[in-house]
Amino acid sequence: MTTLGVLGGSGVYSIDALRIIAEHDVETPYGRPSAPITEALLEHPQNPAGSTVTRLFFLARHGQGHRLAPHQINYRANICAMKMLGVKQLLSVSAVGSMREDIAPGDVVIVDQYIDWTKGRPSTFFDEGVVAHVSLAEPVCEQLHNSALLAVEAARRVSEQEFEVHHCGTYLCMQGPQFSTRAESQLYRSWGVDVIGMTAATEAKLAREAELPYVTLAFATDYDCWHTEEDDVSVHSVLAVLRANAELSQTIIALLPLYLENHQKSRATGALKHAIISHGPHAPEAIRRLEWLVPGLK
Repeated sequence: MTTLGVLGGSGVYSIDALRIIAEHDVETPYGRPSAPITEALLEHPQNPAGSTVTRLFFLARHGQGHRLAPHQINYRANICAMKMLGVKQLLSVSAVGSMREDIAPGDVVIVDQYIDWTKGRPSTFFDEGVVAHVSLAEPVCEQLHNSALLAVEAARRVSEQEFEVHHCGTYLCMQGPQFSTRAESQLYRSWGVDVIGMTAATEAKLAREAELPYVTLAFATDYDCWHTEEDDVSVHSVLAVLRANAELSQTIIALLPLYLENHQKSRATGALKHAIISHGPHAPEAIRRLEWLVPGLK
């Protein structure tokens, strides 16, 4: 059985039409995740290879009622909880601003690169006596990226919405919670980024350390504030697009398991094999905090 984790972003706080079987209030070495994690079964009778079932774990990263700002999210607890529950691959759904004329509000970008422009967020599990350096040259698993692309294209064929699919893109992760100044927006544009958001780079780093294949589906909601012929980004304009995209995102999530490949093929699998540079004996506290990730650490 495939086990898929989904991190829902702004506007995606639940997934309808799932057969929910449990709700997990997980305690991790880093505290509690943003909200209880819903476990559900997703059946695929349309699978050409025969009917299959996916175990799906869903977490609203901003918490119930969207009570957590991007800088307040306990990203380490979120990723750790997914790993502890047995998730094998991780899909992030994220609302973003477009930094390119040809990425219009309503379009979907399958992100393949990140620039981390956040400040002071814990973005590693290795911070108490054990040092590790994982590779992030290619932060998105190629197999999962291709699977997401196939699912989005399939969703476009059955959707009543018209939107473009952008096969790759660079996501600039800003601190927030404020939106950009116009000068900042123009600066980011000069760097050649494609979309801007406030969460995904932190998740991508932690997912790689947790050896979880990770990909971001970025739903463009606005043109940030660089586009002089469009209204500046606002919560009102973002929510209007998010409401239109809510059903589409759920369709993509439901279709994705049909295209997933074996997670063992991912570059994320075994990412820690040669990454830990510290040698024992390690402090008992460091061993305790990392037991879920590095069993047998001495």
